[in-house]
Amino acid sequence: MSALFDALPSIALFAIAFPAFLAGYIILGLVSFGTSLIVAPVLVNIMPLSRIVPLLALLDCVATTANGVRLSSKVAVKELMVMVPVMVLGSLLGAYLLLNLPARPLMAALGLFLIGNALYTFFGKPADRIIAQGWVVPLGFLGGVFSALFGSGGPLYATYFSRRLHEPDALRATQSVLLSMATFTRAVIFAVAGVYSDFKIVLLAICLLPAMVLGMWIGERITLRLTREQFLRVLHSVLLLAGITLCLRALASG
Repeated sequence: MSALFDALPSIALFAIAFPAFLAGYIILGLVSFGTSLIVAPVLVNIMPLSRIVPLLALLDCVATTANGVRLSSKVAVKELMVMVPVMVLGSLLGAYLLLNLPARPLMAALGLFLIGNALYTFFGKPADRIIAQGWVVPLGFLGGVFSALFGSGGPLYATYFSRRLHEPDALRATQSVLLSMATFTRAVIFAVAGVYSDFKIVLLAICLLPAMVLGMWIGERITLRLTREQFLRVLHSVLLLAGITLCLRALASG
């Protein structure tokens, strides 16, 4: 019993982590990705990244799976079947690059792409036109690459799905199922590697479940009040935030 109490997060850690995860899961409830954009920059000051990433993998897997199951009737199965194999190939290359190339220029390149895409959406011509399915190859492949490198593939998948799927629920459902596959795979890898033998990570995840549930609930309530145009504006605002965050991380790692 004393070992269990020893593994509990400190009050100071919980006081910082709870609001960060609450804000992160409000974003995920809105657009079905983006938790790490809020959580990682906050927690990295008090926790090593080697614990933050497995912690996010556990909670994101639960959240995205719940979202996907709840919206299962809205999932665009054909789009998903095309995206998954391309994403897997990209993930394999990403794992190779992670071991052989410096991450900083790749992180900056993704950040600049997301910023440019978001600004074009805000200030360019309306993006109502559906893009060709062939765009799944570069965007899905690069999404897989950056998922393996930084856990940041969600913005690229969202860029593709937002130009293919008209209904916000279909976009959120399809994105959730795709990311649940990715986070489940990541969590299994961490489990096999013995990361979760550190029970403090698992216990912290359990303690943060209320923040996840409340954040998802708030995000979904907001989404229900949005029109398609408002939803896409929120989505591309998050993509802009993702790009800025990645560029800052690239500068900080220099």
